[in-house]
Amino acid sequence: MKPSQKKIALITGASRGIGRAIALRFAKDGIDVIVNYSSNKNAADEVVQEITDNGGVAFAVQADLGSLAGVEKLFQTVDTKLQETNNSIKFDILVNNAGIAPTATTEETSEELFDQIFDLNVKSLFFITQQAIPRLNDGGRIINLGTGLSRVANISYPVYSASKGAVDVLTRIWAAELGSRGITVNNIAPGAIDTDINAHWLRSDEGRKMITEQAALGRIGYAEDVADVAAFLISDDSRWITGQRIEASGGWML
Repeated sequence: MKPSQKKIALITGASRGIGRAIALRFAKDGIDVIVNYSSNKNAADEVVQEITDNGGVAFAVQADLGSLAGVEKLFQTVDTKLQETNNSIKFDILVNNAGIAPTATTEETSEELFDQIFDLNVKSLFFITQQAIPRLNDGGRIINLGTGLSRVANISYPVYSASKGAVDVLTRIWAAELGSRGITVNNIAPGAIDTDINAHWLRSDEGRKMITEQAALGRIGYAEDVADVAAFLISDDSRWITGQRIEASGGWML
C-alpha cells in the first residue's frame, strides 16, 4: 500500500460475496481498501489484485472475527500497516459486513450454534466498532450489514434474524452517539442476494422462482446491488442520512 491522502475503508469479510463487491466498488470510486478475511487467503488476494490492477490501493488482513482475540489481531495489523504507509492509524470508513447465516429452526438450534451466530454477528461487530470509533476521522462513515429477515419472519432463521435485529438497534445508538463528530451510521438490509452463502437454494430453479415472485422488481438481488447502496452511503450526497435501516431487497415481501 502506497502513501495516500485519499479516504481509507476497512471492510470485514471482504474476500467474497457482498463484502467483495463493496471493496471493488469503493476502489473504483478512488477509496483505499483494507480487505479483511477469515480463512480464504487466495480469495482475499484476488480482490486486492483486481483492485491494484485497476490502479487502486488495497491490502488484505487476516483475522478470524469470531472471537475478541481476532478483533484485537485485526486492529494490530491494520494499525501497523496504516502507520507504515500513512504515518497515522486513522481511517474514514468502517463496513461491518462479516457474518454467518446458518439455517436452523428454534428446535434445531444448539447453544453452540446460538453462541457462534451472536459472537460473530453481534459481539464481534460491537467490539470492532468500539475499536474503530477512536480511529475514525471526523466526518467518517459506518455501514452495518443487516438483513431483510429482521422485518420478515422466517422460522428457518430465528437466531440469525435476532442477531441482525440487534444490529438494527446498535445502528441507531451509534448514530446518536457519533453525530456530534459528523460520523453517519447506517444499516443496509439486503434481501435474497446471489452469493455463495445462498447458493444452495437461491441458484436452484425453485429458489429463484420463489424470490422473483416475492420481489416487487421481479428478480433476485446481486452483490453489486448492495455495493451501490454502500457507495451512496459513504458519499457526501448521503450526509443528511444517519441512523437508518435501508432495505436493499428489490421490494421483497412488501
